[in-house]
Amino acid sequence: MRALRALTSRLARRARPLLLAAGLLGAGLFGLAEARTVKIVSADTLELRQVDGQELVVITGEIVELRVDDDVVKARRVEYNRTRRTLTLVGAASYYNAAEKQTLTGENLIVSLGDEQISGEDVLISDAVLEIRGAEVDRMPGQIRASSGYFTTCARCGRTVNDFAFRAEKLIVYPGDRLVAYRVQVLILDVPVLFLPVLVLPLNEEDRQPRFSVGQSAQDGFTALADLPFSIADNTLGTTLLRFYQNRSPNFGVGVALRSYAPQPYIDRLTLYTLLNPKPLNPDGTQNPGMDLDLNFSVTGRFALPSAEKDGTYTLQVDRRDIGLAETDPLKGVTDIRFGVHAEYPRFTADLNYVDRFSPRPITGPGAVSLGGTVLRQPELIIDPRPYTFGNFSLDFRVSAGQYTAASNPLSRSALSQGLNITTTRLEETHDLNYTATPWRDATFSVRNTFTGRYYGTGARTVDLNLTANLTQRFNVTNTLSLSAGYLRREGTSPFQFDALSGRLLSAPVALTLSTVPLKNTTFGATYSYDLFRPWEEQRLAFNVGVTGPPLSFSSALSYQPVTGVIESFTYDVTLSDPEAGTPKVTPARPATATEPAAPARIEYSSRWAAPRLTLNARGGYTSAQGPQPFTLTATVTGEDRTDNVSAYLVHDLITPGLREFGVRFNLSPAEDVVLNPILVTGSEAFILEPAARMVGTYTALWRGEYQFRHTHDLLMVTPEGSRSSGTMTFSVGTVDGRATAWSVTYGGAYDLRRTGFTAPTLDAVVRTDFGLPGAGRTLGLRAIVAIPGLDQPRLEVRRAEVQTAWQFGSRAALSANVVYNRTRTGTYPDDTATETLTLAPLRVAFAFGRVEQPDVYLTARLEQTYTWVNGIRTDTSPITPVVGVILNRCCWAASAEADFAQGRYRLAIGLPGQSFYPLLDLVDGTFRFPLLTQP
Repeated sequence: MRALRALTSRLARRARPLLLAAGLLGAGLFGLAEARTVKIVSADTLELRQVDGQELVVITGEIVELRVDDDVVKARRVEYNRTRRTLTLVGAASYYNAAEKQTLTGENLIVSLGDEQISGEDVLISDAVLEIRGAEVDRMPGQIRASSGYFTTCARCGRTVNDFAFRAEKLIVYPGDRLVAYRVQVLILDVPVLFLPVLVLPLNEEDRQPRFSVGQSAQDGFTALADLPFSIADNTLGTTLLRFYQNRSPNFGVGVALRSYAPQPYIDRLTLYTLLNPKPLNPDGTQNPGMDLDLNFSVTGRFALPSAEKDGTYTLQVDRRDIGLAETDPLKGVTDIRFGVHAEYPRFTADLNYVDRFSPRPITGPGAVSLGGTVLRQPELIIDPRPYTFGNFSLDFRVSAGQYTAASNPLSRSALSQGLNITTTRLEETHDLNYTATPWRDATFSVRNTFTGRYYGTGARTVDLNLTANLTQRFNVTNTLSLSAGYLRREGTSPFQFDALSGRLLSAPVALTLSTVPLKNTTFGATYSYDLFRPWEEQRLAFNVGVTGPPLSFSSALSYQPVTGVIESFTYDVTLSDPEAGTPKVTPARPATATEPAAPARIEYSSRWAAPRLTLNARGGYTSAQGPQPFTLTATVTGEDRTDNVSAYLVHDLITPGLREFGVRFNLSPAEDVVLNPILVTGSEAFILEPAARMVGTYTALWRGEYQFRHTHDLLMVTPEGSRSSGTMTFSVGTVDGRATAWSVTYGGAYDLRRTGFTAPTLDAVVRTDFGLPGAGRTLGLRAIVAIPGLDQPRLEVRRAEVQTAWQFGSRAALSANVVYNRTRTGTYPDDTATETLTLAPLRVAFAFGRVEQPDVYLTARLEQTYTWVNGIRTDTSPITPVVGVILNRCCWAASAEADFAQGRYRLAIGLPGQSFYPLLDLVDGTFRFPLLTQP
């Protein structure tokens, strides 16, 4: 044992610079820790011990660093108990939890690798949001407990005295949800100001915040809504829902929403949402007494099963939704229930499913509402044995039985006679048998049988049977001969729509297939198939040919009825191309050796293709049902640079006959003068002749990678009678995105080819510039949209004009302004009405005071005003409005105040950690409002 310790110690010292080797050693040592991977990153010595029947691995060093999956452990001494699967970090240590981004520092931390629990003394837990200190701290997934604890969200601000904090005898923190503290001192600037027996502080999640809403409506009168969060023990979070409606009968509604994690030994998770709400008034304003119920209840769990591989699992879900549905809605008052149990045994798995619907309306018979795609299983039992194998034979079997209610199959007269839905029993059996063998050299034999049979209480049945056998013999590696036979049978009519078969099938195909390589780069295949249940004249002979040697690439397939001489289908695809045809491949001379004679140098070419830059492609086909398929011919010419190419194509209809479509695509850049005139031109133009003649094109010219011209059009070549345009056409020029100064001008709109002009064109000009580097906060943006006279637009006028500017002075001050003008017209020329609006925000300023990295106070001020004219007559009366705002930023909380002196409006809001601002107070014309209480 001493020799082993000494050897492992020396190996660890030598492996210290080689982190990978140490990592592999650590993975081997700790790989059993509940599937968590532990790697040694840095250590000096490693020692194995046996203490009281427990196996310990002791790792020491100046700095011992371990990685537990993505977590990081640092200490001077780490003791790993392989028996208990725990890490003991002796002395001062730290543990970084990557999943929750928390760092734990303390003395003698104990980490359980199985359930990720951590405990220790004088522990500090910190992350980006909160900081917790405690004499004794336990951390477990989703929860942190501390005794004699101290909690604050101000630690991330870096201030020496926290604005507020809590000291409690016991703290329970659910990160991202809530803090529950018992016997609490509330601290302001670390000075006790208040004592509370219990404190529940919501954290971050918006749906877990208290919510109040008070309002007034013509239908319901005065309304009040309240959502009040609560917690039960350590595993249940909930919200009480309270509702009040003045004009409804009754007036009050009540509900609850909660989720619970492992509240009982056999329950993993439970969720409940229920709301009993008064029914709204009738459309005529009369009372509609009664209550509507919304219910969503689900529970999942597990239970022990004797002799099972693992615990059985179950799920239960109950759903009902009445609120918001009309009284005549077929889903009103409907409750859906889904229950399932799953068990896994060594030789089979079992499932018990129960799906039902309770409705005030009948589910089957007269007056029933269609279930649609919903299948009720009342109940269903599924037994699925494990696949069985014996040598080359395998069997997979499955059986299910139950009573079902579902939509009737429209193809079943007996089912339709029962109504929209039908209820009956069903037994389903499926199996899959496979056998493979090698009867002799280079031969393979396989047989497969798949079967699905369904048998119904109505006497109906459906059968889907597939039996196939195949024998393949390989010759000379690349040639094969296969003989296959099969029996396919699909018949019967299901009373249910959800499992109806797609037609009837009875077939017994026998096929002989030959696949060979008669020549280099050439493949040939032939298949003769004979179906014993089809007439002699419908038997099929198929051929396929492929050639892949440059410059030719050819593939073709033919399906032929030899008795009738009918060609069922034929397809082909031919390509002539060899970019390497003009490039010689030189094989240097080889001098003679003792075993091989001398060989002269050789020069070879890949092919004799005379045009290496030209690619030709042709494809087409034929089917007996549709006749000849369109013939497509494409020619592509590639330049010296492979990015330069021009491609032309045409599609010819052989039935009409006539040209269906033709077009061209190109991507060009000059081969000369690439420094003085680097330009890239791309474009495409398609002339579509059927069903309606159209031309669709896009052209782009990019110069120096900075400026581009673009043109697009989509036009009917013959304008229909009564239409005012043939399509659209635009022209634009400007810079590409991402530049400090960018501009673009776009002209176009609807275009009429018959009258050869734009009908209502516009000119859209945009300029944006960044003074300095992009993103520096100094920008100026201008935009104008001008209506240009056209065939159906007689006026030249500005439709929209906008000016935006912003200027940031370091990190302390910013200045911005915005002016927007809009003109819209309603009616018919010349009696149309023009409405103009001018929105002015001529001055917006902001100042920051305090620390540079995170200012404490922001001061903002702006001027706003909106003018409105109708046919040149001003209709607004509001004066220019100065607005002043102050934001107090304390990192862990913030307050905002805003004053609109012209309207006499004042606002106050507060922001909490992880939340947006909550409006607390609005003062308008001497009237106080509390938005937090009146907004949902």
